[in-house]
Amino acid sequence: MKEEYKKWYSHNLSADFEFLAFGHSGYPVVLFPSSMGRYYESKDFKMIESISWFIDEGLIKVYCVDSIDKMSWYNKGIHPAERVKNHIWYDKLILEEVAPMARQETGHSKLVVTGCSFGGYHAANFAFRHPWLVSHLYSISGAFDIRDQLDGFYNDDAYFNNPVDFLPNDSNPELWNMRIVLGTSDRDICRASNERLSGILHQKNISHWLDIRPNADHDWPIWRQMLPHYLSEL
Repeated sequence: MKEEYKKWYSHNLSADFEFLAFGHSGYPVVLFPSSMGRYYESKDFKMIESISWFIDEGLIKVYCVDSIDKMSWYNKGIHPAERVKNHIWYDKLILEEVAPMARQETGHSKLVVTGCSFGGYHAANFAFRHPWLVSHLYSISGAFDIRDQLDGFYNDDAYFNNPVDFLPNDSNPELWNMRIVLGTSDRDICRASNERLSGILHQKNISHWLDIRPNADHDWPIWRQMLPHYLSEL
């Protein structure tokens, strides 16, 4: 399997940014880490191993991006307004720096975005904010109401990064072209969040699959089963 480490100075973050890429061709898959996770998390927790067949066959190229959660949503040392602003810089980094690279390297015009736990939030938020750029969304055990990270603060920036708020009012036609999977499980702490988002999608008649797995927790063993299944739908 081809593995490539990349690091560059991001003009959006005004800091260095790192990621690992796996594969040589295929659909570009942007894989977000879980809460405060790093770019090597999916390799360490054997998520890459679980989808290695797709990578080896040249069906997908996976971009395991870093996160800045410690500087944004989880940074209790700064005002909530600054947490949101820091996340917006991160969103711009993915949009303006990672996405063009992935599109150029693979020759595909749209991305597949995915992630587990808080990575599921990142994937869904990015997909719904930029539906023209995303063909498939696979959110696994995500939570989608960011208010819990804002200590009661709320403004327009927060609204446009809170899918359960902005999505009901969004009429971008590309939303109806996206293939969407919301993966969760019966004992998942985020099950209710997925059912809530599924309800919003139903109200908008946006086709999607709410996949509730039995006898499973909010943890890597079930996530390593889910992602290969979802990628097989490509």
